[in-house]
Amino acid sequence: MALRIFDLDETLVRCDSSSLFSQYMVERGLVENVLYLTKERELMEQYSNQQLQIDDYIQFQLAPLSCLSVDQIQQLATEFVSSKMRQCIYPQGRELISQLSGQGHRILIISATAAFIVKAVAAELGVEDVIAIDLTEKNNQYTGAIQGVPSYRDGKVTRIKCWLKQQQLSLTDAHFYSDSMNDLPLLELVDTPIATNPDPKLKKIAVQRNWQSLHWQLMET
Repeated sequence: MALRIFDLDETLVRCDSSSLFSQYMVERGLVENVLYLTKERELMEQYSNQQLQIDDYIQFQLAPLSCLSVDQIQQLATEFVSSKMRQCIYPQGRELISQLSGQGHRILIISATAAFIVKAVAAELGVEDVIAIDLTEKNNQYTGAIQGVPSYRDGKVTRIKCWLKQQQLSLTDAHFYSDSMNDLPLLELVDTPIATNPDPKLKKIAVQRNWQSLHWQLMET
């Protein structure tokens, strides 16, 4: 069967997992700078305006974790998903992934968020294949630098083409679900782009190009 590709933040989950993780670090007492979240919000505003330099964001976000090992950070990410992210997952997204998997489709999550976060969320969703921001390691610690091509904007196209070659797969009949204008290059590459909880700019393009749109909600508690 064909590939079904999902963006993560604001697509499968009603939040930005990277921003939420930054808040979680503050709650856990891992951040000393009182202006950390203010700066993080400024960087995310740049992301919304397609102006973010992803290297700057990753270096800034990971600075409070410089004293932790890779294993400790992975454990922190697992606890983060359990305590914060699980309640943000759209049930419609979870159900769709289950349905598509049951039909034999290959599920891939591709995200411009650090891989240790994305992989933890993907595990919660039962998804094995992930493309995300890979980080360089030294002495079992993250250096704060990105390894290879970041899966951000045009970089998502570069990364997925490399992944397809490694997996001996193609984009024939592939569907891509995303909310973000930042993902336009990959949306234009696949056979079936699906604007999912689209931001205003992507929503406008989806209407103009007659793309399918999905609008999900969290269950009321």
